[in-house]
Amino acid sequence: MIRILSDSTCDLSPELVARYRIDIMPLTVVLGEEEFTDGVDITPNEIFAWSDRTRQTPKTAVFSVQQVKDRFREYLNNGDELICFSISETMSSSGQVMRMAAKDLHAEDRIHVIDSQNLSTGIGLLILRAADLLAEGKTAAETVQAVEALRNKVRSSFVIDTMTYLHRGGRCSGLVALMGNALRIHPKIVVDGGKMRPDSKYRGSMKRVLSRYTEDLIPAMQHADKARVFVTHSTCEPELVEGVIADVKALHHFDEILETTAGSVVSSHCGPATLGILFVDAD
Repeated sequence: MIRILSDSTCDLSPELVARYRIDIMPLTVVLGEEEFTDGVDITPNEIFAWSDRTRQTPKTAVFSVQQVKDRFREYLNNGDELICFSISETMSSSGQVMRMAAKDLHAEDRIHVIDSQNLSTGIGLLILRAADLLAEGKTAAETVQAVEALRNKVRSSFVIDTMTYLHRGGRCSGLVALMGNALRIHPKIVVDGGKMRPDSKYRGSMKRVLSRYTEDLIPAMQHADKARVFVTHSTCEPELVEGVIADVKALHHFDEILETTAGSVVSSHCGPATLGILFVDAD
């Protein structure tokens, strides 16, 4: 049997994980001296409360080679073949650890590790495409080849509500964060070539900003793969999320609009009320 495993930064909902039978390898979130398991015993809101109280940025840590080897052995003992997804290897060593574990087990022919060159549900889009291909009867090798060819067609972008967390994480100066928050500037971040970069800036209330952000993406969405689109957010107000989903639905383009909440690892870096629309360019 061919199984799919991903690190927890894919931000797939429990419903999607169950529906597509995806196994998750969680990363660790470090708050001061305490360690927590992403998606298990810590929530984004608890992270935000800790960060606001301490004025510190959370740290994240990847699993150990031994932990991955222990998980891999379970599949190997069952005679399974495995396709693994990791967050972009420019952002984390998750994929490298998976490859080391496969090599140590002399199982590189049965364990295929894909560097998603993405994060959050940008990874999720690749995972669900892999699941679709396997359901069609594709082999692991055929699936890996097709998914790797798709990586540069994934369009991932997010709008940040507050620049405070970018500052705490060392991604912008205190003065820039202060001025940005005072002027209600909301940067758009895109994933390009496996790295995050600022793309443009919006100004005003998040309701207005998200409306403009969605409108700006309409031309690209109209030429996107029809299968699915993700609206992923870090605990945004429900009415804001519903507004974005309604705007995307009004295009009558996607077969499925999937709402997910960012996990603890992704949320700890982007801060609360971040929202992104993620999709794949059409072939």
